[in-house]
Amino acid sequence: MKPNRSRLEPLQRANRSLRNRLTWKGELALATAPTVVILSVFALVEVLTRQRLLFASLASSAFLIYLDPQHSTNTVRTLVISQMIAAGIGFLIYVLLGSGYVSGGTAMIVTIILMILLDVMHPPAVSTSLSFALKAGNENNLILFGLAVGITAVLVGLERFALWLLVYLNPR
Repeated sequence: MKPNRSRLEPLQRANRSLRNRLTWKGELALATAPTVVILSVFALVEVLTRQRLLFASLASSAFLIYLDPQHSTNTVRTLVISQMIAAGIGFLIYVLLGSGYVSGGTAMIVTIILMILLDVMHPPAVSTSLSFALKAGNENNLILFGLAVGITAVLVGLERFALWLLVYLNPR
């Protein structure tokens, strides 16, 4: 019996030739949206909390979306479910076990298992679980993180639009 590897494959509609290396202007155009979104999230975090490291994994999410916006690991569903599960698990483990290596390791393992079972593999979420398990702070950080994930999910749409725009403006 062959294992299901659908979470590792590009989306069915994805035209893989679209993600060939673009001109430097094209690459810069694709990188602009994630950069602006993450800088906006950082500004929001700075205003509302001092737990900056809790949001570092979102920068990795943004870069993955830039790198391959049509890959199944970068869909809105995958991004939101995996990141929110990771934050919730990390926070819960922090509450139950406190901060430390045992808590971080436990949160990481549970997050990986849930991402596999739910078919929502998004590697930066592993860092999210560690961040919350090692230093969760309070419930407000979990809510703020959810808001930041929502903002990052908008990035998926922006990247797909930018990719469409690049193809539309530069047909081959």
